[in-house]
Amino acid sequence: MKKVVHLLALAGIVGAAQSALALPSPTDRVYTADQNTNTVSVFDPSTNKLLGQIKLGNGRPDVLSPLYRGEINVHGMGYSPDHKTLVVISNGSNSATFIDTATNKVKGKTYVGRSPHEGFFTADGKEVWVVVRGEDYISVIDPNTFKETRRIQTAVGPGMVQFMPDGKLAFAVSSFTPQVDVIDVASHKVVNSIPVVSPFSPFLQFTPDFKEMWMTHKDVGKVTRIDTRTQKVVGVIDTGFITNHLAFATVKGKVYAYVSVGGENCVKVYTTDKEAKLVATIPTGALPHGVWTADDSSRVYVGLENGDGMQVIDPAVNKVVATVGGGQAPQALIYLSHVAAPGSAENLVPRVNQDSVNVPLKPVHDKGKGFIVARQLGVVDALEVSVYQLKPNTDYSVYLGGAQAGSLHTDAKGMANGTMIGPVRTFAQAGQAEQMPASARVLVMEGTTAPDAGAAVLTN
Repeated sequence: MKKVVHLLALAGIVGAAQSALALPSPTDRVYTADQNTNTVSVFDPSTNKLLGQIKLGNGRPDVLSPLYRGEINVHGMGYSPDHKTLVVISNGSNSATFIDTATNKVKGKTYVGRSPHEGFFTADGKEVWVVVRGEDYISVIDPNTFKETRRIQTAVGPGMVQFMPDGKLAFAVSSFTPQVDVIDVASHKVVNSIPVVSPFSPFLQFTPDFKEMWMTHKDVGKVTRIDTRTQKVVGVIDTGFITNHLAFATVKGKVYAYVSVGGENCVKVYTTDKEAKLVATIPTGALPHGVWTADDSSRVYVGLENGDGMQVIDPAVNKVVATVGGGQAPQALIYLSHVAAPGSAENLVPRVNQDSVNVPLKPVHDKGKGFIVARQLGVVDALEVSVYQLKPNTDYSVYLGGAQAGSLHTDAKGMANGTMIGPVRTFAQAGQAEQMPASARVLVMEGTTAPDAGAAVLTN
């Protein structure tokens, strides 16, 4: 009898553990904000399948003529506390679009100031705060009337804002000023400013207990930790080249941080101890960007900016367990539970784009790095070239198959990027670079130097 009781007790423990770590439900959704196709991709996390896309505007390059309707550069996302409303920020058309999560239908739109980046509902759901990164304020919007009701003055270039659960304070990071603004929600005023290590932060997230706020520094590859009670910096972690977003997952009772490092094509996993330790590096697809965790921490979802889709990580084993194609250049990614009927694709369109092809660039002699993304645009293709760690304020020529495809000018940090349009599909065949003659590869030359594989700065 004792053995039976013991077995029943064990069964109860196992059952409780399984219910505490249940897999995503068919009523849950994962969303990505797709910057190039100007769509929101909608995924069913229970099957890891794309249900379809919400089309908010035309894809690139069909946004260059005078544009009277449709959104450009669909980029940021937030949601209401009841999960019934998704707010999508488009930084090219300066808009916040409100979407009903049950029907995928646009129910309102607000135009704000220059180049907004992210938007989030207050803890009580009564206001939406949209950071206007191209200026120096947060636009406060009534989610019922879709009208701007006021502006909150901040440091130049606010990058993101999120709220403490009691609704009293908000933390806003900046993309141009090395500080975090702490805002009193009731008075809509900045009450403190916290100096941080760099001026460019696109993302912040609270630990599950809200005792700390972690923020990413994309420009210097770091994460800063701030104590939300003392409002002091308590740690800075060197995370890596192009640190984008982060999320937290609780695994076997311990909280870990999952940080997307775009320049290394990986997600790095850190402890949240007083001294954060790197415990795992998870290889991902090309340029991981947005990261969000399922409510029960059973999965971590990662948007692939250059992979045009998302990947699913099982945090119990720290491995990618699924890859799903989505829109072009996904930026923000969020997970929402219990929002729609199982399998519902109401008001969604089929995927409007095809898969991309990624080509890494490596230095020929000295230093430098870069990557190319080739995307199909109907009868032509887009070749998106990004280079880093080259000479600052210098012109470079990009050659493809011996012909000049375009030119780049690096900034003060030796970085540059640009998009070149043309018939490049036959060139960008994955896995064939080693078989190509040097004249058929991508060559990045300094100045206007003729293509020469031996003298190239970068090549594939």
